[in-house]
Amino acid sequence: MASVREVLEAKSIVVIGASRDPSKPGASLLQVILNSDFKGRVAGINPQGGEVNGVKLYRSLEEVPFEVDLGVMLIPPKLVPEALWACARKGLKGVVISSEGFAEAGPEGRAIQEEIAKIFKTTGMRGFGPNTLGLVNSQTGLTTSYYVDGSLIKPGSIGFAAQSGIFVGALLRYLGSFEGLRISKGLGLGNKVDVDESDALAYLAEDEQTRLIGMYLEDIRDGRKFLETAKAAVRRKPVLLLKGGRSPQGVKAIASHTASLAVDDAVLEGALRQAGVIRTNQLDELIGSLMGFAWMPLPKGDRIGLITYSGAQAIMCVDKAVQEGLTVADFAPGTREKIARVIASAYKARNPIDIYPDMMTHGFEKTNTELLRALLEDDGVHGIFFISFALPDAGIYRPLLEVFRENPAKPVFFSLMGQKDHVEFVQDFMLKEKMPFYLFPEMAVRVFAHMWRYAKRFANA
Repeated sequence: MASVREVLEAKSIVVIGASRDPSKPGASLLQVILNSDFKGRVAGINPQGGEVNGVKLYRSLEEVPFEVDLGVMLIPPKLVPEALWACARKGLKGVVISSEGFAEAGPEGRAIQEEIAKIFKTTGMRGFGPNTLGLVNSQTGLTTSYYVDGSLIKPGSIGFAAQSGIFVGALLRYLGSFEGLRISKGLGLGNKVDVDESDALAYLAEDEQTRLIGMYLEDIRDGRKFLETAKAAVRRKPVLLLKGGRSPQGVKAIASHTASLAVDDAVLEGALRQAGVIRTNQLDELIGSLMGFAWMPLPKGDRIGLITYSGAQAIMCVDKAVQEGLTVADFAPGTREKIARVIASAYKARNPIDIYPDMMTHGFEKTNTELLRALLEDDGVHGIFFISFALPDAGIYRPLLEVFRENPAKPVFFSLMGQKDHVEFVQDFMLKEKMPFYLFPEMAVRVFAHMWRYAKRFANA
């Protein structure tokens, strides 16, 4: 049987069902592959032959004059079994079935899916899908997703596996647009006719390019296997999971999406916690957590310090910290002395540190750089949250980033609110600088809590 690694390192791709119409998915995929700097050989299969987007189309797989490692199928479900046998005869290592209309569509589609599962088992080829956009390997430029702009496939460190096409489409487009959140490998699992979440996780855990793993799942095929795989994976790198189908209505929707069976959520929650998998509850939390783990050092403790322009937001952060089992730090005497140099009001120099109106005396830059430096130097503070206002001027924030880079020993999170276009400007600036940015600081506290729980358990494992 071929390995998942062999498929992801394919040196040749054939698109089966490549239309001669440049606007159709098969033709679009060929163009995406050409744009992605994939160095291997590429061809398409179309019964009429011809050419599209500069790529030759062969009438059958047998006509392709080179060895093929990976096939991508964009053909009706009823044609898939015969095409799979042709792939086996050609010696393919793996096949991505992007077509829909299998088990999720009803009894007829389910019967076809069961047939193709037997073909994969018999032939030893690895199968992804059906009902998936498939694979991305940013190291080689390989992609089977016609929805991923080839120019965005640049090497990163985040490995992602998802039981949904859009996660290997729109989400990877989004992550790929930020230099610091680019992916290493992307695996779309779809209906999991062969390769499942355990196979994907085991591969990403071993992959040297991948430093951080994100997953979206709707069910777990073999709970025991997945948890054993996860226990091994989290000792090497953090694993973040977003699970769809927490509610009865969500479970019902899953049945028509990937034909998955429900998993008892309370049981899953306990098992994931035992394994050390970090569970996120929504997409923005998953992305925010990826930022924290990818860009910041792991915390050495649970005590947090806050520098804030907003008393209300600081109070909500404190409430969230207590809810997450974190501690609001007591500053060391030396730290309090440093704070007093720029915050004269004693009642505002406590944790959280309220910078207004004292900031008006020394100015934004001096006040906040002195405070940030003081908290970075305090061994009793393990994470810092900077809550302020958003202005369209990178110059006022850059000195803060420089202070952090002088002493990057603990994680720092930014939450800056204000006028919509100002927030967007600062967000773009922070993300380019690889600084975690959150519109609301409670999310930053949640991310810090995830990082601390992981560090406490695995940092020295």
